[in-house]
Amino acid sequence: MVCFGACSQKNNSKISNLTSENYIETMLKTIKHCDYEPMYYLKYSQNICYSEILVNDIPLNKNYKELGSGRTISINNYIFKSGIQKITFRLYPAVKGKDFDYHTLNEETDMKIVITESDNAKRNNKGKEMASYLTPTITKTDQYGNPVTQFIATGKTYYEASFTFEAKVPYEFPSLDNGQDLREWNQKRLQEKVLDFYKNQWNILNNKKREEYFSYVEKKEKEICQSLFSTERDLEETLIEYLEPFTIKNYQIQPLENYKLKFYGDGKIVCLELTSNDSKMRGKSALWAKFDEGDGMIADFFKIYLYIPEGKDELEILR
Repeated sequence: MVCFGACSQKNNSKISNLTSENYIETMLKTIKHCDYEPMYYLKYSQNICYSEILVNDIPLNKNYKELGSGRTISINNYIFKSGIQKITFRLYPAVKGKDFDYHTLNEETDMKIVITESDNAKRNNKGKEMASYLTPTITKTDQYGNPVTQFIATGKTYYEASFTFEAKVPYEFPSLDNGQDLREWNQKRLQEKVLDFYKNQWNILNNKKREEYFSYVEKKEKEICQSLFSTERDLEETLIEYLEPFTIKNYQIQPLENYKLKFYGDGKIVCLELTSNDSKMRGKSALWAKFDEGDGMIADFFKIYLYIPEGKDELEILR
């Protein structure tokens, strides 16, 4: 079992010794490899709806643009320990699309999710199915007396469902279990703390304080890299992505505005999300940037999920 300790937050100063220079070396020293390294994947396909998918109440994927969509996503980084894992999805009408505008869920709306397990060394092979879920349907009789099958929530503006599966992983992170339920905090005080954290991150990024930025992600990176059994090549690719805000010349951090406080992780995780209903901005992090490398303007969002460990008073980046 592998556990990683937390580090306390000190605004406007480095909170750990992690840097861009020692990132790969530091992660390689902490990642434990096994003969069998279980990788869990979520494959979904949806039709005539928008959706949100959460793993253990942490957002995995949000689609507010595509009428029909699907992909396969690794979910190990949201599995904190062996045991029962919960998958939740939420469906919304696909409104204001380029060629469509549904204001209720359609009779042909559906969502299918399949969870599979693979050995990390053979991750490209077909995995073992661990669980699956397909939205339920009901059969009605049409005006001619013929049976018609339709989505159970046809005509509604929202549908949510959950299911579980059991995962067995060779690591354990107590961080989320040890987090405080932030819904019980004074909400005004909590929002001030969260906003201060985001402002600090904004200043670090805007002023290109690369090493200070890296010092905030050590806990998150140690847990994620272990859960994914990252190789040196994986870490090199992650490092390149981390360095983009500091190496792209016209990288423009956008103002912190039009946001709302959102809770995840059964109240133990908090973040700021944009309030925009625009399909490209809806549900995105309030900390974001724009840049153009010659192919048009690109938006880059900094997903920051914060928590406060029991016995502490300061926010830390969990994911």
